[in-house]
Amino acid sequence: MVALAENPLRVGLNQERIPDPCILVQFGASGDLVARKLIPAYYRLFVQRRLPPEFTLVGVARRNWSHEAYRDKMRAALKEFASQDLGPEALWQDFASRLFYCRLDIGDAEGYLRLKQFLSQLDEERGTRGNRVFYLAVAPDFYAQALQQLGAAGMLADPTRTRVVIEKPFGHDLTSAQELNRLVQRICQEEQVYRIDHYLGKETVQNLLVFRFANAIFEPLWNRNYIDHVQITVAETVGVEDRAGYYDAAGALRDMVQNHLMQIYCLTAMEPPVSLRGDGVRNEKTKVLQATRLADTRNVAAAAVRAQYGPGWISGRPVPGYRQEPNVNPNSQTPTYAALKLECDTWRWKGVPFYLRTGKRLAKKVSEVAIYFKQVPLSLFPSATREVSPNILVLRLQPNEGISLRFEAKMPGPEIRTRSVEMDFRYGTAFGSSAPDAYERLLLDCLLGDPTLFTRADEVEAAWRVVTPVLSAWETPPGYDTAPPLYTYEAGTWGPKAAEDLLAQSGRRWRRL
Repeated sequence: MVALAENPLRVGLNQERIPDPCILVQFGASGDLVARKLIPAYYRLFVQRRLPPEFTLVGVARRNWSHEAYRDKMRAALKEFASQDLGPEALWQDFASRLFYCRLDIGDAEGYLRLKQFLSQLDEERGTRGNRVFYLAVAPDFYAQALQQLGAAGMLADPTRTRVVIEKPFGHDLTSAQELNRLVQRICQEEQVYRIDHYLGKETVQNLLVFRFANAIFEPLWNRNYIDHVQITVAETVGVEDRAGYYDAAGALRDMVQNHLMQIYCLTAMEPPVSLRGDGVRNEKTKVLQATRLADTRNVAAAAVRAQYGPGWISGRPVPGYRQEPNVNPNSQTPTYAALKLECDTWRWKGVPFYLRTGKRLAKKVSEVAIYFKQVPLSLFPSATREVSPNILVLRLQPNEGISLRFEAKMPGPEIRTRSVEMDFRYGTAFGSSAPDAYERLLLDCLLGDPTLFTRADEVEAAWRVVTPVLSAWETPPGYDTAPPLYTYEAGTWGPKAAEDLLAQSGRRWRRL
């Protein structure tokens, strides 16, 4: 066979893969997540020509909408929430021609048969070859029912043509996560299931892998011999907003720590994967979680702090406390702040504490990983401050995405005195463009059949096992001797003093942000 000459005009160009023709069935089509995140992501992928020409989106919800009404709703959502203009009218009309709607009640078995028939009709009209992605953007209580109905209707029978995307949270605790996993495995195969956590779609979170494993100068230092401790912070300035019903039953530990912070922790602590494809990354993340434990499981209060925000000030305006928020139980014991001290019992990390904190109504919106290196064994140079600061490597995930390294440098003058200085890299400055939305990357990966950035069943359960001792202690009814205290912090601050004490007991302190 004669080899074909390479097209010289394509040398150096990205050879981007395009997904196979398919129908994406969007459950929860009338919901907030679809309007704010998913429809804008689909539209941007379409504008960038990352979707196949046959791509078809079928919205599913209980509303009695027509196809045209659904298209109008999605256009309104794009105008309100998309970061870019819709562009030429012809472009929107082309996209809208791919949108369809099917009214369905989650528990209506006959409705699923109608949906199946409608999808078969679209297959013939649009050439989508029977390929399906079912995206469950519904309340977690409906996951099991939707999966059972899809399975009963025979719409998940072919593992080569059908996939299911399940939003977080996956389970309410370890027991419910195991039950949901067993249900999923009875109905379909693990390779069909894409458990989505949008934090893994963020460019800066993925850059943790690149930073660690594409730069030879850092990985040899990434261990207990050189690192003193690690701090992971995900702070929000917002309160519960319109999520009080969900949040009051979940709290900071379930809403943020078990998923978002655990994913950042895994990418920080994992061993190098054998491959970035398939299960390479997921295997290493699961190993980290299996080796992770609360620093003190016998005395949870010594390794975990919970708190609730009280009244305070955010951006110069007064805000109510958590218990004064609409639809929140005035006697609620739900924590809006959580700080944990974790240990990872591996050769790389034994003895290195990982401090995780997250909360609502904090002083600043910021997500970062701070790597604190050990002090030099002998200080030779006097510092401009009373003590020499440790070297700190900070990976800023949002906002002001970038990486900074703090180190000591000589101050100008005849005397040898040192001061901490920083080298700083900023994504926006270096690359001259804004990062794509996390959902764009994850949706495209799902359509391409790449599960790398999605969580696997054993990984989800391992994450729940880490936080289970904390959940058990924190859900002890008030008044019992074993119930850890629920602290209060003023909105607009960095949390309760007890969180500072969590580090102070070993001579450390949280990084000032």
